[in-house]
Amino acid sequence: MPDFKRSSHPECWPDFDREHIWHPYASMTKPLPVYPVAEANGVTLRLTDGRELIDGMSSWWAAIHGYNHPRLNGAILRQLRSMSHVMFGGLTHGPAIALTERLMALAAEPLKHVFYCDSGSVSVEVAIKMVIQYWFAKGRPEKNRLLTVNGGYHGDTFGAMGVCDPVSGMHQMFTGILPRHLFAPKPRPAASSWDASEMDGLTQELESRRDEIAAVIIEPVVQGAGGMNIYHPAYLRRLRRLCDKSDVLLIFDEIATGFGRTGKMFAYEHADVVPDILCLGKALTGGTMTLAATLATAKVACGISADGAGVLMHGPTFMANPLACAVAAESIDLLMETPWQERVMGIEAQMRKELEPCRNLSVVADVRCIGAIGVVETRHPVKMPWMQQQFVEHGVWIRPFGKLVYIMPPYIITGGQLSILTSAIFDVLNAWGGT
Repeated sequence: MPDFKRSSHPECWPDFDREHIWHPYASMTKPLPVYPVAEANGVTLRLTDGRELIDGMSSWWAAIHGYNHPRLNGAILRQLRSMSHVMFGGLTHGPAIALTERLMALAAEPLKHVFYCDSGSVSVEVAIKMVIQYWFAKGRPEKNRLLTVNGGYHGDTFGAMGVCDPVSGMHQMFTGILPRHLFAPKPRPAASSWDASEMDGLTQELESRRDEIAAVIIEPVVQGAGGMNIYHPAYLRRLRRLCDKSDVLLIFDEIATGFGRTGKMFAYEHADVVPDILCLGKALTGGTMTLAATLATAKVACGISADGAGVLMHGPTFMANPLACAVAAESIDLLMETPWQERVMGIEAQMRKELEPCRNLSVVADVRCIGAIGVVETRHPVKMPWMQQQFVEHGVWIRPFGKLVYIMPPYIITGGQLSILTSAIFDVLNAWGGT
């Protein structure tokens, strides 16, 4: 039997990791430093060297209840006693039924049909397949392009990359081989007064290309990794009307914003509109396991299957994994039993107050907040390795990128812990301005 030595000695982890493990958005030849985590509890990450960091990232938006929550752990352990997985083709199980019941209770009434996916990016892939198959079943195969806006991010798989920003996004090198979709100017920041003229470009695309557009896909109210742009809900209300007028479906990508992150259960509630398809992920399981869902209206689901022969051409091996479904149902129950909205709005109020001084720093271009999302935009791209190290030395885990230093902490964070995060952001940016 091989002698597996390095995995048992944490002091060896960084060197082994650097030699063999490829991290997201990282080089193998010149990797960024990584910080080995020994344990995660509540809002705290404990490194193998004993240092503790307050987590401002919720593991990329997902760990809304914090880490190692006994109720989420318990849900997984209970499910393990019966089965960890069973194929979903031709079978069903209690955890999938329980989770679907909860999603039906939370989502807008027309979103009656749920397809379970492996990850958020895959839920976007499924949504794209849905709209293309819908129009194919309607005898309109020429309606096979997506319309979206600049500044968007929908994932790193190929279909999802095709609707990410083609210029300022992360996938420019794939432009020549990705599907050629359509892009309109991105919404103006919410700080600007609402002016319907900002939708002129999108309106023109819809009206002139309605015969080839299958759907519009957009992140409602908050554009995430594409730039953390927070825009006016009136944009979505007008968009819904335009899609209806042009006979085009509407997809909302709420992978990042779903389950309370913006102060509403789903961000589309800010505009009081309902999409034809809704993509969910990240916080769905409270950050414990990978799972996503694509919800569709009866119009879409029955349109694809209208003659009884139409089937959705997607079938993940681990679709509706019982462990993931069980912990997702428990996470929703836990969320609904807590004053989550009060907590999220409290986080927003504190971040608005404590991040505002950053606006006076010479390196800062803007400060913006919504719900449990706080963003400081810098005038120039951040010095990533230096800034990451500075945040760790300040006792916090914040992962900046591009021109964005942002936090989306777990909802259970205390006021004192949040102040440590916001103070670290000010101090590090202030130090950067002086370097």
